[in-house]
Amino acid sequence: MLTIEPDRSPKPDESLAEYVRRVRTGMNISQAELAKRSGIHLMSVGKIEGGKTTRLSAKSKVGLSRALQISDSYLDAVCRGVPVTTVQQLKICPNCWVPGTEAESIWLHLRSKYCFACGTALRDRCASCNEPMTSTKHRFCAYCGKSYK
Repeated sequence: MLTIEPDRSPKPDESLAEYVRRVRTGMNISQAELAKRSGIHLMSVGKIEGGKTTRLSAKSKVGLSRALQISDSYLDAVCRGVPVTTVQQLKICPNCWVPGTEAESIWLHLRSKYCFACGTALRDRCASCNEPMTSTKHRFCAYCGKSYK
């Protein structure tokens, strides 16, 4: 028997609470099972689905995306209230970027591959462990501790 995979992409104007609840119930799992699979506390899952949490920590985002089998960019989009199509991939120039500052908007363009100022290849992953960059607020990789520069 063929089963049709439910649509797991966020709908326009869907809140984080509505999105997580819809995907979880579509997978036929309980909040307790979601908490176990994602590695976050059951009360945190309850707060997310209850609408009391609108932002996610990096750990929660990674855990939920793995447990719900969705892209973490979906969770980013829902938290920020933007359509998935406008979610940009975080990229920096390892030469020009100043740690703790926002990435240049031109670096974030989908087709940008090289720095407009120096020509260096843009980086979207840690050079040491190859994990995706999660934030420009921090100078070091959250996974391995090595500097992004």
